[in-house]
Amino acid sequence: MNPENGYCRGCYRTLGEIAEWSELSDPEKLKVCEQLTGRKPEQT
Repeated sequence: MNPENGYCRGCYRTLGEIAEWSELSDPEKLKVCEQLTGRKPEQT
Protein backbone atom coordinates (compact mmCIF):
# COMPACT_ATOMS: atom_id res chain seq x y z
CA MET A 1 0.00 0.00 0.00
CA ASN A 2 1.22 3.44 -0.88
CA PRO A 3 1.13 5.50 2.35
CA GLU A 4 0.85 8.74 0.38
CA ASN A 5 -2.50 7.94 -1.25
CA GLY A 6 -3.77 4.73 0.44
CA TYR A 7 -3.91 2.74 -2.81
CA CYS A 8 -2.40 -0.67 -3.48
CA ARG A 9 0.74 -0.19 -5.55
CA GLY A 10 -0.24 -3.04 -7.88
CA CYS A 11 -3.98 -2.72 -8.45
CA TYR A 12 -4.67 0.83 -7.15
CA ARG A 13 -7.63 -0.28 -5.03
CA THR A 14 -8.07 0.84 -1.41
CA LEU A 15 -7.94 -1.63 1.48
CA GLY A 16 -11.71 -1.36 1.79
CA GLU A 17 -12.23 -2.14 -1.88
CA ILE A 18 -9.90 -5.13 -1.66
CA ALA A 19 -11.62 -6.43 1.48
CA GLU A 20 -15.12 -6.11 -0.03
CA TRP A 21 -14.22 -7.31 -3.54
CA SER A 22 -15.58 -10.86 -3.19
CA GLU A 23 -18.92 -9.51 -1.94
CA LEU A 24 -19.42 -6.91 -4.68
CA SER A 25 -21.79 -7.49 -7.56
CA ASP A 26 -20.45 -7.35 -11.10
CA PRO A 27 -21.81 -3.80 -11.65
CA GLU A 28 -20.18 -2.68 -8.39
CA LYS A 29 -16.86 -4.21 -9.46
CA LEU A 30 -17.09 -2.43 -12.80
CA LYS A 31 -17.67 0.87 -11.00
CA VAL A 32 -14.50 0.35 -8.94
CA CYS A 33 -12.55 -0.65 -12.06
CA GLU A 34 -13.65 2.53 -13.83
CA GLN A 35 -12.18 4.59 -10.98
CA LEU A 36 -8.79 2.83 -11.17
CA THR A 37 -7.73 4.56 -14.38
CA GLY A 38 -7.74 7.93 -12.64
CA ARG A 39 -5.68 6.58 -9.75
CA LYS A 40 -2.77 5.28 -11.82
CA PRO A 41 0.15 7.67 -12.18
CA GLU A 42 1.02 8.99 -15.61
CA GLN A 43 3.69 6.94 -17.39
CA THR A 44 6.56 9.17 -18.50
